[in-house]
Amino acid sequence: MKEPESLQEAAVYFSNPDNCLEYLKVRRWRDGIVRCPNCGSDQVKFIPTRRLWECKNKHKKRQFSIKVGTVMEDSAIPLDKWLMVFWMLANCKNGVSSYEIHRDVKVTQKSAWFMLHRIRYALQDETETKLGYTGGPVEVDETFVGGKLGNMHKSKRKQMKETRNALYETGHMNKTIVMGFLDRKERRVRATIIPNVRRDVLQNAILNQISPCSKVYTDEAVGYQGLDIQKYAHDVVNHLEEYVHGKVHTNGIENFWSLLKRGLKGTYVAVEPFHLHRYVDEQVFRYNNRATKDNPLTDADRFDLAVSQIVNKRLTYAELTGKVGETPF
Repeated sequence: MKEPESLQEAAVYFSNPDNCLEYLKVRRWRDGIVRCPNCGSDQVKFIPTRRLWECKNKHKKRQFSIKVGTVMEDSAIPLDKWLMVFWMLANCKNGVSSYEIHRDVKVTQKSAWFMLHRIRYALQDETETKLGYTGGPVEVDETFVGGKLGNMHKSKRKQMKETRNALYETGHMNKTIVMGFLDRKERRVRATIIPNVRRDVLQNAILNQISPCSKVYTDEAVGYQGLDIQKYAHDVVNHLEEYVHGKVHTNGIENFWSLLKRGLKGTYVAVEPFHLHRYVDEQVFRYNNRATKDNPLTDADRFDLAVSQIVNKRLTYAELTGKVGETPF
């Protein structure tokens, strides 16, 4: 049976546990050689009755499944459900909520929420190459994410002010700041959470993400002033007068903000600042792997890429909820 190209085909294909195992095996070990995740040895034997491998070296945890060393480690949820959630999150343009996964995949809402966050961790962009290295201009902008204080209960407003002031040290006490970079030539975006919009924070982020001597397009915010001293070709569009000045504009990165906020407001509704970076990583993955004329990616291609990024990315529930080191009772 050929590999799936749609969600319906994926549901049928992955209903066979052997297909799940073979699909993950090929993408985890691209050279076809299965290696022990504990010692790295390729001297392993397969136990078909349990769908496990056993390392021939003498050490603890000699037997291992396909989940060990991936975002799915220590999960009792079967592979077919994991792969369904991978497919849905990688391809649903506006995201998919934990309650929808709870209803469609038949797991608890708490398990669905944990699964989604682990998959978002796998979708994280780990490319170290700086933007603008191919010579194209890079758009830079920041946006503020969060609910309106006026719509909140009085007790919630007080709590929000205290929390946001402690975490982000910004005058926008009910907002989290996300900074984005769009390489026009590569059509790739990156985004990160920043604590404030001071000049040193904005320009250090630019130095970390954009190659020297690149063209940088921003709005008129004072935090971007002086980029030419940092050896960037800096052009500004004044949004008080116009949104496009020749080739100088930030409409591309603002399009990404609209996609991000559509998912946050319409699908996820209430996202805590502590978790926001994971939702940003999710949207960055879909944006960077969208179908274009030059790169006509399919849903199966995005799914394949997402699954291939699961190795060496462990995220425990204690780490996710910020309760590392606390007793479980």
